[in-house]
Amino acid sequence: MSTVTASGSLPRYIAVRLMLVIPMMWVLLTMVFVLLRIAPGDPVSAAVGDKLSEDALDARRAALGLDRPLIVQYLDYLGDVCRLDFGTTISNGRPVLDIIANQGGATLTLTLGAFLFALVVGLPLGRLAGRRRDSALDAGIRIFGIVTYAAPIFWVGLMLVLFVVRFVPSWPTYDIATAETKYLVPDRTGILLLDAALDNDWVGVRDVLQHHVLPCFTLGLLICGVIIRLVRVNVIQSLKGDYVEAARARGIPERRVVRFHAFRNALVPVVTVIGLQFALTLSGAILTERTFNWPGLGTELVAYVTARDYVAVQGLVTFFAIAVVLVSLIVDIVNALIDPRVRY
Repeated sequence: MSTVTASGSLPRYIAVRLMLVIPMMWVLLTMVFVLLRIAPGDPVSAAVGDKLSEDALDARRAALGLDRPLIVQYLDYLGDVCRLDFGTTISNGRPVLDIIANQGGATLTLTLGAFLFALVVGLPLGRLAGRRRDSALDAGIRIFGIVTYAAPIFWVGLMLVLFVVRFVPSWPTYDIATAETKYLVPDRTGILLLDAALDNDWVGVRDVLQHHVLPCFTLGLLICGVIIRLVRVNVIQSLKGDYVEAARARGIPERRVVRFHAFRNALVPVVTVIGLQFALTLSGAILTERTFNWPGLGTELVAYVTARDYVAVQGLVTFFAIAVVLVSLIVDIVNALIDPRVRY
C-alpha cells in the first residue's frame, strides 16, 4: 500500500508510480527470459523437428541469435521489447506483433465482456449480502461466490455448453461468430464486434454478441466470486462507521444509507482488486478460449506451446506481462483519484 503523508500530491504519486514501473517491468522481463532459457531441449529442433537438415537448423539458430552468449541474447531481448518487437515465430515465420494485432481484439472483447458481467452481478450481490449480514440470503450469496471462484473454469464452460446444447440447441456454443460474419465483415480495427458496427452490419453485431454470451459468462463467474466477497466485507465495515450512524440519526432511510454512504466508501478498495483481477482474467481467458474455440491470444499461446515454439511463447508471455503492469499502473492512478488518502 502507498504511504500517506500530509504533503502528498497526485502528480508526485503518479511520478513515483511511473518510476516504479521500470524495475517492475525489468523483473518480469528477466523472469520470462530466464524461465524460457532453462527449459530443456533445443527450441529450433523442437519447433521444426526433422524437417530441416543440421546445417539448416544451425542457420536458423544463428538467425534467431541463439548461438550468441546468453548475456548478449538478454540485452537484445530487452532492446527488442523496448522497440515493441516481440520476435518472429520459429514454426511459421509469423511476427508475434501481427499475432497480437490480429487475435488481440478477440481476447480484449472476451475480457471486457467478462468484467462487465462480473461487475453487473458481483457489485449488487455483494452489497445485498453485506446489508443482510448473517441472513439466509447472505449465506446463499456467499456460497455462490465461493463456488464460482473455486470451480475450474474449463469445467464450468463444458457444463454450460452441455446445458445449452440440451435446452437451447440453436444458441452458438463455439467460435467468435459464424463464418459469414467473420469473412464478410471488413477488418478495420481487429475487433470483430466494432468492425461489424462500423460496417452497419447489425445482423453481424447480433451474431457476435450471441457468440460472446457463453464465454463471457464463464470467465465472468471466475471474477464475480472475488467481487462479491470483497464488496460484502467492505460494506459490513462501512456500515459500522460513524458517518453511517450520523446519516441514520438524521432519519435517512436505510436503503439510501447503504447505497450512498456505505457502498460508495466500500468501493475504494474494490477498484484496486478489480484491476489486479486482470491478470487472473488473462490466465482464465486461455482456458476459456480453448473451451469455446475462441480465436484469441490464449488459443494462439496454447498452440505455440504445443509446437514448442520458444520465440512465440516468449513474445506472447512478454506482451501479457506488459499488459498486466500497465493495467496495475492505471488502477493505482484511478485509486488515487477517487481516494486522496492513497498518495505519497
